[in-house]
Amino acid sequence: DPPYYTACPNPFIEDFIKHYGKPYDPATDDYRREPFAADVSEGKNDPIYNAHSYHTKVPHKAIMRYILHYTEPGDVVFDGFCGTGMTGVAAQLCGDKSAIESMGFKIEKNGTLLDGNGETFSELGPRRAVVSDLSPVATFIAHNYNTPLDFRLLKKAIDTFFEKTEKELSWMYQTKHSNGHAARINYVVWSETFSCQNCCAEVVFLDHALNRETGEVLRSFVCPECGVQISKRTMSRMFETYHDPINRITAKRVKRTPLIINYSIGKKKFEKAPDKDDFGLLRKIEESSLNGFFPKSEMPFMHITHIKDKMSNFGISHFAHFFLPRPQRALPVMWEIASNWNEPRIRHALIFMVEQCNWGMSVFARYVPTHYSQVNQYLSGVFYISSQIVDVSPWYILEGKAKRLAKVFELLPKTAGVITSLNSGTSLSLPSNSIDYIFTDPPFGENLQYSELNWLMEEFLRIKPQIESEAVINAAQKKGLFEYQHLMEKCFLENYRVLKPGHWMTIEFHNSKNAVWNAIQEAMQRAGFVVADVRILDKKHKTYKQQVQGVVKADLIISVYKPNDGLEERFKITAGTEDGVWDFVRTHLKQLPVFVSKDSQAEVIAERQNFLLFDRMVAFHVQRGVTIPLSAAEFYAGLEQRFPSRDGMYFLTNQAAEYDKKRMTVKKVLQLQLFVTDEASSIQWLKQQLTKKPQTFQNIHPQFLKEIGGWQKHEKALELSELLEQNSLRYDGKGEVPGQIHSYLSSNFKELRNLPKDAPALRAKGKDRWYVPDPNKAGDLEKLRERALIREFEEYRESKHKRLKVFRLEAVRSGFKRAWQERDYATIIAVAQKIPEKILQEDPKLLMWYDQALTRTGKN
Repeated sequence: DPPYYTACPNPFIEDFIKHYGKPYDPATDDYRREPFAADVSEGKNDPIYNAHSYHTKVPHKAIMRYILHYTEPGDVVFDGFCGTGMTGVAAQLCGDKSAIESMGFKIEKNGTLLDGNGETFSELGPRRAVVSDLSPVATFIAHNYNTPLDFRLLKKAIDTFFEKTEKELSWMYQTKHSNGHAARINYVVWSETFSCQNCCAEVVFLDHALNRETGEVLRSFVCPECGVQISKRTMSRMFETYHDPINRITAKRVKRTPLIINYSIGKKKFEKAPDKDDFGLLRKIEESSLNGFFPKSEMPFMHITHIKDKMSNFGISHFAHFFLPRPQRALPVMWEIASNWNEPRIRHALIFMVEQCNWGMSVFARYVPTHYSQVNQYLSGVFYISSQIVDVSPWYILEGKAKRLAKVFELLPKTAGVITSLNSGTSLSLPSNSIDYIFTDPPFGENLQYSELNWLMEEFLRIKPQIESEAVINAAQKKGLFEYQHLMEKCFLENYRVLKPGHWMTIEFHNSKNAVWNAIQEAMQRAGFVVADVRILDKKHKTYKQQVQGVVKADLIISVYKPNDGLEERFKITAGTEDGVWDFVRTHLKQLPVFVSKDSQAEVIAERQNFLLFDRMVAFHVQRGVTIPLSAAEFYAGLEQRFPSRDGMYFLTNQAAEYDKKRMTVKKVLQLQLFVTDEASSIQWLKQQLTKKPQTFQNIHPQFLKEIGGWQKHEKALELSELLEQNSLRYDGKGEVPGQIHSYLSSNFKELRNLPKDAPALRAKGKDRWYVPDPNKAGDLEKLRERALIREFEEYRESKHKRLKVFRLEAVRSGFKRAWQERDYATIIAVAQKIPEKILQEDPKLLMWYDQALTRTGKN
């Protein structure tokens, strides 16, 4: 359907951008936005969201909040991992008044949007969108969601579709009621047959495991022949040999028995056991010829089938084996009726409806006897075949869905504002600096194997994805974390190229593995993006993997930006100097949120803390191959001198004034929770405690012991005394009392107030208290600690052991940093190979130095 959709790289995108986009001119560009620094919660109970199922997708109303914040009406939004195209839907619905108001925004007469606090949030008006994906079925779904359709014509077409389906298929879904009257089958429940391990008797699983009163499927039960307690784990699955008419081969399949027929007469539903007529119908179906196209593909070598759940255990080797004989005959007819429709837009909408039957009519459709609506539910994100499955009729799946579908197209935009392309995110046919905002939900590690899961639908579409470009961890494709990171970096490089300078990209992230999280961050930073904020997106409903397999339950939203204000050009001149450092910091602070509140409390903005500002500065330099001119202590001292500090955060002068004003509207600041797991986090915890008040060793030691329960096994254990000596100062009771101790004592002890700093009483009370040194005087302390860390690193470098089991992570980080500054990349690689791979991949700082060393030596 060119130009708005092509099942290949869309050649009309550049024309679309020229027509709708606004050319970027650095001389006149005045775009400024803070990151959208608020947690978002949007449920999935929406007719548009539910119009078509997919393995994972973000509710379009959640995306709308980001688009409204970052863009203006008419701006062009991009999503290179578009899935079902919710970003396109969200972009268009930003011009829908009722959709906006349903999200809690108030719309002024001039189109200005006000948030819940009555503050200006955005403007009403549709945005344009470019959406693309590697998956043929994903882009086909996205096209249908985002291309206008006359829902009245669709209603008529759906009626005709059902008339033709009735004429062609009704004979296969007939049974008889107890009075002999004909009835339509809704679904048939089939059960696997097993062999008892004790007497070898055939056991129809559901016949004996199902408690028909409660609907509970028992884990164990008694063998009907020998009386021994049996379960699926102790029995053997039985098979039968048959002729596969589609592939014309002799094959084996799991022996299954039909047990329950659910059927309807009028609006009433009934159940019965199959009788001889029903078994006769099954034989007739299996002996009948197939009409229409049915894929003859052999099942490819897949990660989710051969690596984890081997389909050979179920006798499955070809596409056809995922379907019982009845759906093998029904599906081709339904696809044929839809595909032969003359009008292209209606044809696409009918296929959009029919393709949803592929999963529901396959052996993945489970029977969940506790609830009628659960009979054709399949587990998303996996190939899972239950011991009790259902053979579902097309009408049972589609009649309700078809009605809802017509209503959805009534809600969707009536004008074309989205262009869709089928292509890899590693190569985009978009002009540079042409996109106003990017929202994307890329694949994360091996969470979901999109190309494999989509195979069940794409075989009927007859379009193959280019899986060599799929960014995924997949053993069958021989892609590990390294390959995944490399492909994601190529995608982010393209995103960086097409995004306008100073503009934003929002990435949704969901994965429980730190290594994948670090790989994504490294890929983004290597592409040139700078991280500004990380928030939570709660989609309310959990997927199967979130419920059962322990992946992250609330998705993270990562806000990154492409540097602007000519920073890159200026940095070429000032790189490696202090001026370059502070230029980056000033530019970065402009991009960070100034004030974030929740439940009448101000939040600490993590990215404004000194250590994270230092980390971002280091990453910016390293990714550009530039020497870092300042140590941590020098950087922290420079922050204090140049930028006002509030509640442990650093601001530009005008931002500090804004923060002070808003700070007065809340009662207190909600501090970030800190977990002590290693040396770095223990130092942060110590500084946090000593900043509140100077303390003696005896005061702080019991608290420290309580905090270190989660210390990582590979991290060398350190005594509190060593941490204090290397990271803080102790007053010995002589000389002038340090300002921090003087302030604390004089405000807590009446007899000390108004006394000079060197008063004997002050010196006595302040003796042996540890305190955080003034940043301007912390340099010498850091040098002492750095020398100790480097000495330890040298021991690791010279060690003859192939693997370091327990080591000081801070020592390795310091050693890597020094080696990188000295361009000693071989040392970084050599020591990295002694560190367990899991630890290396899960530490973002080590990973950054290691990746850069590989790149510099040409090994990456």
